[in-house]
Amino acid sequence: MKTMNLKKVLSVLTVLVVLMTLTVALAAPAFATEPATTAPATTQSAEAETEAEPAEATEASSTAAKAYASALAVGLAAAGGAISMGMLGAKSSESIARQPESEGKIRTSMMLTLVFIETAIIYALLAAILIIFVL
Repeated sequence: MKTMNLKKVLSVLTVLVVLMTLTVALAAPAFATEPATTAPATTQSAEAETEAEPAEATEASSTAAKAYASALAVGLAAAGGAISMGMLGAKSSESIARQPESEGKIRTSMMLTLVFIETAIIYALLAAILIIFVL
C-alpha cells in the first residue's frame, strides 16, 4: 500500500518537473535581449547609447533571474503544500472512518496542521515578493 502511494507521489512530482521545464523553456524567449541592429554613429550621443546597452542587458537578465527565482519558490511551495494537504485530508478521513467517536479531535488537529502548511506557502509568497521588489 505504501509503495503504491510512493509511486503516485513520484509520478506527480515527475509531471510537475516536466511542466516546470516546459514553462521555463517556453518563457525563455520572452526574456531574450535583441541584438543591436543600428549602424554605429560618430556622434557622442550615439557612443553614450552604446555604453548604456550592457547595463540594460544586465538589468534585463537580473529581472529574468528574479522572475525565475520567484516562480520556482512559489511553485515548489504550492506543489508541496498541495500534496501534503491532500495526504492530510486522506489520512484524516481514514482516521475518522476508523474511529468516528474521535472525529472532533481529529478534525481540530487536521485544521491546525492545514494552517501550518498554508503558513509555509504564504512565507514562500512573501519571499518571492521580497525577491522581486527588494533585491
